[in-house]
This record gives sequence, structure tokens and C-alpha cells, in this order.
Amino acid sequence: MSIIQQIREKYAAVSIAVIALSLVGFILMDALSSRSSVFSGNKTTLGEINGTTVDITSFDARLTELENNYRQQGMEVNEEMRQQLIEMLWNNEVDETILKTQYEKLGLTFSPADLNEALYGDNPPPALAQQFKDEATGAYDANAARQFINSLRKKKASDPQRQYVEKNLIEYLISSGLRNKYNALLTGSIFYPKWLSEREQADQDGFASLSYVFIPYTSINDSTVQVSDADINAYVAKRKTEFKQEASRTLTYVVFDAAPTTADTAETINEVIALKEGFRETTNPEQFLNANASAQPFFDGFVVKSKMQVPNADSIQALPAGGIFGPYLDGSNVVLARMVDKRQLADSIKCRHILISTRDAQSGQEIMSDSAAKSLADSLAAAIAKGSDFKTLAARFSTDPGSKDNGGEYEFSSQQFGNLARPFAEFVFYKPKGSKEVIKTDFGYHYIEVMEQKNFEPAFKIAYLARTIDASNETINIASTAATQFASMSRDAKTFEQNTRDRNLAPRVAEVKPNEYNIIGIGNARRLIRWAFENKQGAVSEPESYADKFVVALITEVKEEGVMNAKSARLQVEQQVRNQKKAAQIISKIGNSRDLTAVANSFGTTVSRADSIQFTSPFIPGIGTEARVSGAAFFAANKGKVSDPIPGNNGVYLIRTEELGMRPSSGLDYTFRRMQMEQSQKGSFSYKASDGLRKSATIKDKRVDFY
Repeated sequence: MSIIQQIREKYAAVSIAVIALSLVGFILMDALSSRSSVFSGNKTTLGEINGTTVDITSFDARLTELENNYRQQGMEVNEEMRQQLIEMLWNNEVDETILKTQYEKLGLTFSPADLNEALYGDNPPPALAQQFKDEATGAYDANAARQFINSLRKKKASDPQRQYVEKNLIEYLISSGLRNKYNALLTGSIFYPKWLSEREQADQDGFASLSYVFIPYTSINDSTVQVSDADINAYVAKRKTEFKQEASRTLTYVVFDAAPTTADTAETINEVIALKEGFRETTNPEQFLNANASAQPFFDGFVVKSKMQVPNADSIQALPAGGIFGPYLDGSNVVLARMVDKRQLADSIKCRHILISTRDAQSGQEIMSDSAAKSLADSLAAAIAKGSDFKTLAARFSTDPGSKDNGGEYEFSSQQFGNLARPFAEFVFYKPKGSKEVIKTDFGYHYIEVMEQKNFEPAFKIAYLARTIDASNETINIASTAATQFASMSRDAKTFEQNTRDRNLAPRVAEVKPNEYNIIGIGNARRLIRWAFENKQGAVSEPESYADKFVVALITEVKEEGVMNAKSARLQVEQQVRNQKKAAQIISKIGNSRDLTAVANSFGTTVSRADSIQFTSPFIPGIGTEARVSGAAFFAANKGKVSDPIPGNNGVYLIRTEELGMRPSSGLDYTFRRMQMEQSQKGSFSYKASDGLRKSATIKDKRVDFY
């Protein structure tokens, strides 16, 4: 990680375990661990994958580790992100468990030689490649990396650092290496034979013409054809794979709004107005904002005019230094804006620097005294002034690995000002182009040159005193009381629905699955979803608070994992089943007649013609998409002979193929076509194979019991 990037992110120095912190991507792929502890009372099983048990204790430990790593990087792990991490870890667990069986069947292993190549070869892990570089060339120093790994292996197996690196680097390399070998076997098996190429080319060049009679299903009124549950169940039973369903619960819920009222808004405005004079008179706006708990912290930097995206920007920009605008509304905040300062500022700059660090970026240990670092930086500045090459000196002396290999150069936009060390930012943005100087930051001494400054425009330093408009206790209590009263009077489906009508409430409906966490209209509603899977159909929830609303829900339908029943499938298949019944009636009326004209007359229609039908396209001019008709047109036995009735998507057809022929071939050379087809298949084959294994696996997912 470059020093400048650390400056940007204000990242604290950590111990040598920075390697592990650089391996978040590796952690995401981790699929390790034994499972034997007890969690949540007698429940220890998070799920089963082809008979292999996933233990909650081990899974939860990896989840906690992931969360902690994100937090150490300054990222907030909210409930939504936590659910995403759970989903990611679970999917990885499923994939690794399924693939492990395939590796064993195929005899795939990852040998010590494979691991040695993965660690120290031409394509090392990014974390090691970044950490261990030859100072002279900047190339990966495999020997230094080997010494580090060997030093860890000499430590006790219980050593936290050894465990961390083995778990998140070594075992990741083994896992990904096995997966790469498996994928290589899959993609290596792809072959596009010449006979298939010739067959597909012939199909593309083939054409047909036909005469036909079309009897539409609309000729029979829908009301005369009843579709029973038994009919739908019979239809679904023949197509079980098409009608698989996940477990779900359908909720009907009502919302009691606890959002801030007009009175709450007015109260917040008055609070802000009361602070206006103090905000105007203070000599330290930042301290004033902190003391008065501003919802918008002070940004001690300038924002150029073109990037200033706030309400009333023109009015605020016109303020004199010390002037105040407001109060005004900005989203859910009431705001006062005070002009602190104005200046002309470049929107973007280019600079170069040589950093002489006084402390190690990883351990925080002192590596050079302050006076020695200052002396070296001054010497470099003097050498450059006498004509020494900046790039050569940067490569040799700079301790910033992110820039030393490109002459120490960086480009920044004005929006990055606040992410840089302040002395550094002020120098490169405030000093004129061509400025050169040694400055000090928390990272050491920098010799800096300002190379370019572009797009100067007015810039403003503004302090925003913001108060969020929150619902008052009175507003919250009114909503809470209404929700509680409704829930107490609505303890079953009948009373829930009756009270909804009596109170003119607008019920909403949501179908939720076990591991979802959002409900449209509520937001993150994980507690409610868990409740839905812990209770039976007809249960009514207690009032739950979600953001600015209280929710009371009724479970109206329970769907278990398996095949859809008639109720669930009816909307999807009722018309297809009805059309099947209509087709049977039409075919019965046609009987044994195979005279197109006679059949057309009996149904009050005409004999039509379709030309230029392509075998590879189910679309027929004048008919539409009818794959069965298209296939029958190319059936040689139907040439010059009327087919049996063909039930299609839109009606029943009788056809007679009039002509079958071949167009001049416009096909590609087989070698080129083979390369094209195989390349296309390789791009998705590994995913398709993995998806197929997942679909054929027996997976019992019990995460809803724990998260």
C-alpha cells in the first residue's frame, strides 16, 4: 500500500499483520475449518451440503473475522452488509464442499511444488508481491518472501500470525489452485467436431415453404373450458423441474408512520435559528460545529465552484467572509451555511515527491531520526537543484512504494484535498506551479515539486451547521400506540383483515425468502422475515419499529421448498392447460380429415401459405413463433402430405410442406468456426458446470435459524 494512499485514507500504522489485512480478497474465498462447537443452545447445524454438515460455530467465527477486517479498514458493517457477507460465505461453502467431492473423484491434488510455484513463481499473490520488492529493481523479491513464510512456519502452530497467514493466504492458494486445475480439465474437454459444424451449417442454410390451416384457441370461449386444481397438478407433475419453488412466506402488513411531522420540522428550524448568532460570532467554526453536534462535520478545505452541489449554492457563494445563509432544508436536515474563506483554486494538480520516512509504515517503529530524515531530504533537494535526476533519486531514496517507480508523480483532484495529509495538500494546491520545498508530515519529510495546476476557478471554504429533523417523542408515541392497539385487536387473519378495512388502512403484500433482509416499503426487515419463518400461517406479529415506521404483519401464505401446488402455479400455467383442453376439442372436431380446404371450410377459415421458413428459427412469417410447426415443416414425410394436427402456442395447425431446399452456403471455414465456438463455450463452461453441480446437490440451508 503506497504511503500516499495511506495519507489519503488516513490509515493507521499496524503491525506486520498488514499482510493479512491486505488479503481481504483471500478471506472472502476462505472455505476452511472443522465444526464441532455448540452454539445457540442445542442448535449447531447451519446447513448440510450433500450430507456434509456446516457447523455454526466455525461459520460464525469466519463471519466475525470478516467483519473485524472491514472495521479495521474504517468501513461500517451495517446489517445489510452483514447479510451480504453471510450470503457470500455460504455460497463459497457450498461451492467448495461440492467441488471437493469432484477433486477427490478426479484425483486432483495441490502438491508442495504447486504451492512453491504459487508463492514464489512468476505470478505471486498480490499481497506478497506488494510487500516484498527488490529495492534496486522494484521486482518481486521471492527470496525475501520465502524467508518470511519460513520464519512463520518455525513459530508454534498456535501463533496467531502464523494461523492468520496460513488460513488466509496458504489455504486460499491451495483452494484456488485446485479450482484452476478443475476448470482447466473442464475447458480442456471442449471440442467442436466437424460433423456438428456441417450439420449446423446445413440447418442454417435449409429453407421450407408450406401451406397450412390455423384454428386459433380464441375460437373457443375461455368460460366454456374449466381448469381444475387436478388439471394444474397433472400439468406440473410432468414438468417438476420447471416448477420447483423455494421456501417463502407471503406477508400482508400495515405501516404506521412515525416520520417527522410539520411540527417536528418547525421545532428543528427554531433550534437552528437559536444558534445562528453564535455561529456568526464564533472565531472557530469547527469547534462550534462539534460543540453543537452538527449533523455535517466541518471540512477544512476548499470546494471549487463547479463541484459545489448543495441547495442554494448561488446564494451561499455570494456570501462575504463570515456571512451566513439560512436556515434552509437540505434533505432531512435544517442547515445554516457560513462562508469561512474564498480563493482561486486549481481543480486538478500534478506533483512529484520523494518521501523520507521517519517511521516504518507497517510496524510504526522509528527507522530514522527526525534530524537525519530532514538532513537527507535537504540533501536531495540540493542535488536536484544542481541537476541530479529526480526519477533516479526517487527510485533510490523514496520510501513511498506507490510512486517511487514512476518518478514520484501523483495527480490529485480538488475533491481529494481533505484525504491528504494537510501540509502536503496545502502545499500542492495553494503554492504556485513550479514551487519546490521540503515539508514535514506525520509520515516523514517530503521533497515536493508542483508540476501542473489546471482549471482554476473560485473555491469556497464553508461551514455547515446542520440539524437532522427527527420525529418527536410525541410523534413516535402516537404511531407506536396506534400500531399496538391495532395488533392487540388483530390476533388472527379474520380480525386483521376486518380491522384493516374498518380503519381504512392500506395493506401491503410481500413475499419473502428465508435469507432475504429487505422488504420494499420497509427497508431492512430481517427481524420480521425471521419471525415469518418461525411462525405459522395466520400468525400476526407484534408491532416492530423499522426506521421511521411501525409495522404489524400477517402471514397469509406458507410455501415450503419443493414443487408448486395448484394455487401457486395457477397464474403461471392456467392458460396453457386451458389451451391444451381447447386443442383436444379442436383436434376431435377435425377428426380424420386431412384435406386442408375441407378443414378450413369447417372452421370458417382459409388455407394460407408461408415461405422462406428457416430451420434454425422458430419464427414463421405470418404465423409467429411456433417451434413445433417449424420442426414439422422440415420433416421430409410431410412434403406433399398433410400432417396430423399440431397443437401450437396460439392454436392448432395442419400443414403440408410444399418445398424443401438449401440456399448457397455462406458458412465460415471449419477451423475458424471451431476456434470461435470453442472460445465462446470456454467463457461460460466453468460457471455452467458449477451451476449444474449446485442444482444437482442436496442442500439444506438453515441460516434463518441463526441470522
